[in-house]
Amino acid sequence: MVATPIGNLGDITLRALEVLRGVDVVAAEDTRDSGRLLNHYGIAARLVALHEHNERNAGAKIVALLGEGKSVALISDAGTPAISDPGAHLVAAVRAAGFKAVPLPGANAAIAALSAAGLAEMHFLFYGFLPHSGSERRRQLETLKDTPHLLVFYESPHRILACVADLQAVLGGARRITFARELTKLYETIHACALEEALAWLEADPNQQKGEFVLLVSGAEVVKEEGVGAAARHILEILLAELPLKQAVKLAVEISGEKKNALYELALALKKGD
Repeated sequence: MVATPIGNLGDITLRALEVLRGVDVVAAEDTRDSGRLLNHYGIAARLVALHEHNERNAGAKIVALLGEGKSVALISDAGTPAISDPGAHLVAAVRAAGFKAVPLPGANAAIAALSAAGLAEMHFLFYGFLPHSGSERRRQLETLKDTPHLLVFYESPHRILACVADLQAVLGGARRITFARELTKLYETIHACALEEALAWLEADPNQQKGEFVLLVSGAEVVKEEGVGAAARHILEILLAELPLKQAVKLAVEISGEKKNALYELALALKKGD
């Protein structure tokens, strides 16, 4: 599994070049695109196509080649195979047949975008491409709406406006979005703004609607609930049934570790309710 450049051809590792020169077969998502990469580095390789429409059939042929003692490198059009690209079914078949699937790390658009965005979030959720259909895209975004972690999406130029409109409609305009466009290429752009400003920024310059996008969207704000957890409330209710309010609160604090003031307020409310 060989990672290839996402734009700048210089972003390929020495190990990747060594492997591509040495294998018997290179399985490629698009043999024309991959042919240009290999030609750039003077690599003459036998290319076979492996893409989303033929992966299972082509995968069986690759497993057969491995059974004959051949070596195979898998590459996608750009970046790391099996990350929002074909390859996962092949890897599963190779491993099931008892052969090794060896990863050669390298370029990855999501990680490149995160490294240059200046975002301090410790955790992120890599989603990849949202559905093409607007209604399905909005349904998927609804499931992500309350996720507290940074959301990482891929998007193509012909859907970017509709996608950003849906992001704002579902997630709200206050969230922050970072556009990482055409990473490592001539017109690389990294731009951050509020979601409510994002559509206007794109529409103001049609050039910013071109190319491949990584979208980084801030997670849902975590609102810390005031009051008492369910377990502490249960303890307090049991104690109040047997003890005076102050004594019940004192013991509930010691047992649960909750704050005294919060438990006292809850105890008053429970007594009032009774």
